Amino acid sequence: ILAMKQWSAADWDAMYSDLPSRQSKLPVADRTAITTTDTEERVLSPSSLQPALDELMGRFGGGRCFVRPSGTEDVVRVYAEAETQEAADELALLSAQATWKLAGGVGSMPLATTA
Repeated sequence: ILAMKQWSAADWDAMYSDLPSRQSKLPVADRTAITTTDTEERVLSPSSLQPALDELMGRFGGGRCFVRPSGTEDVVRVYAEAETQEAADELALLSAQATWKLAGGVGSMPLATTA
C-alpha cells in the first residue's frame, strides 16, 4: 500500500498521533456477563451498554471508549481517549459508571477513575 501511494514509512507514521487516554478497572459481580466482538471494540451484552457508551463518546471531541472483561480478574477494563487528558479522564469515569449501572458493578459506583 505504501508503494502504491508513494509514501515512506515516515509519511505513514505521521498520519497517526496518540490522544490522551485513561485506563481503569471496575469490579463486577460476573465478568462473563459482558461479551464483546472479537476485536473487543464493541460490547454485545448486556445489550444496553454499547448504546450508552456510544452516547458518551459523542459528547467528547475525538472521544473513543470501550470496555472488556478481564481475562484474569472479576473486573472490567475501561479504556477511554479524547482530545485532552481532562476529557479522557471524564469519559473513562462516565464509561465506568455506565458499566457499573448496566453490567453488575459491585461496591459503590465509581466517583473517580482507578488504574
